[in-house]
Amino acid sequence: MKILYVVTGLGVGGAERQVLDLADRFGIQGHEVKICYLTGPALLRPMLNSIELIPLNLKKTIPGFMLGIINLGKIIKNFAPDVVHAHMVHANLFTRIIRPFCSIKKLINTAHNTNEGGRARMLAYRLTHSLADVTTNVTLEAVRVFEQKKACPIGGMQAMPNGIDTDIFKPDLLARNAIRASEHIGQDEKLVVAVGRLVDAKDYDNLLMAFSKLCEKRSKVKLWIVGDGPERDKLENLVKLLGLSGDVRFLGVRSDVNNIYNAADLYTLSSAWEGFGLVVAEAMATEKVVVATDCGGVKEVLGGCGYLVPRKDPSSLMQAMSTALDLDPEDSRKLSISARDRIVKNYSINEIVDVWARIYKY
Repeated sequence: MKILYVVTGLGVGGAERQVLDLADRFGIQGHEVKICYLTGPALLRPMLNSIELIPLNLKKTIPGFMLGIINLGKIIKNFAPDVVHAHMVHANLFTRIIRPFCSIKKLINTAHNTNEGGRARMLAYRLTHSLADVTTNVTLEAVRVFEQKKACPIGGMQAMPNGIDTDIFKPDLLARNAIRASEHIGQDEKLVVAVGRLVDAKDYDNLLMAFSKLCEKRSKVKLWIVGDGPERDKLENLVKLLGLSGDVRFLGVRSDVNNIYNAADLYTLSSAWEGFGLVVAEAMATEKVVVATDCGGVKEVLGGCGYLVPRKDPSSLMQAMSTALDLDPEDSRKLSISARDRIVKNYSINEIVDVWARIYKY
């Protein structure tokens, strides 16, 4: 089978990593896979060298848009894929618009969030819905929101979760000890970790305010934030303003996120909105106790195997973090084991790939 993935970009993000995971898995199975990305540099790449990355270099002008349509049409014509699977709003709408002008055997569109834009984008989704053969989103909650916004008809969108590679994201005591030792984190210190782009949706202001309150209650606690983005300068200034410079570190983009999870005593998600919350599932698979805001489909992923707090409520976030860090070691272990068990049973990448394979074929 020939599979063409079309994605808005290959920056560092959960949706982008999911596309690469799917591409690698289908490539390993012997399928011919290519990935076309509309814009930006390819900061992430597939594991398999056999998977071709095709930049479209889409320009945000009318002539650039028209040229993009022509070029994507040529890519599809030359490759003749059995399935075109687009991910995220721009790629989804772009592949729909091109379909009347280009033969596509099967078109699948996957949204990755409850919030993929304002009224204009939701209207565009609604008006072009019939041009896709299958439309999915990553959680039942995200599907409900799309239906509520009339971006798709009732029953016109399927819930299809992201998959987690539980062979990569797993507890590893050696990795934990190695990173903590190299970064001089003592055995008596508690380490809180957050992973994600430094953008408005992740609401790191909320996390930093909560962490500031946490530091007033207890000593010997550190916060690592993994990721980069346009809000980094603002957030670093906030850290200074709160007097947290000695306790908070911005680690930037890391290729060893699985090991960073292992180094943590607690994983925290502070987002204002999410689709699936891939980082929550990865932390759970690594047997970490999780405190997360109730946004998008995070509640579905957490499934009671962690702490859920209201969005944009630093006091509640701080209190849950404090409670989690004060858990009896045996209670903490039971909760973390149940968290991994939930991910293995419900979100294993192998199971998700099998479901996609059935969708691709029928």
